[in-house]
Amino acid sequence: MTKTIDIHTANITIEDLLSLISQGTEVIMTEANIPFARVFPCFPLRQERVAGLHSEAIWTSDDFDEPLCGLSADLELSPHC
Repeated sequence: MTKTIDIHTANITIEDLLSLISQGTEVIMTEANIPFARVFPCFPLRQERVAGLHSEAIWTSDDFDEPLCGLSADLELSPHC
């Protein structure tokens, strides 16, 4: 969301301005209807994560926990490959 504030007609404190920005509002400051500054959050707002949203997008193979062929747990060549 974007909010335009004229610095001569708006009665806004810095605390109110920072509150708007922390809620994700982009603020455009104007003087006589001419924009001169744009203030916006530095980092994207955190969005709620939804469990299972892309449940079919990734998969794990059945042998995921098996030792890699050629390497044992102590990083030596495995004899069973």
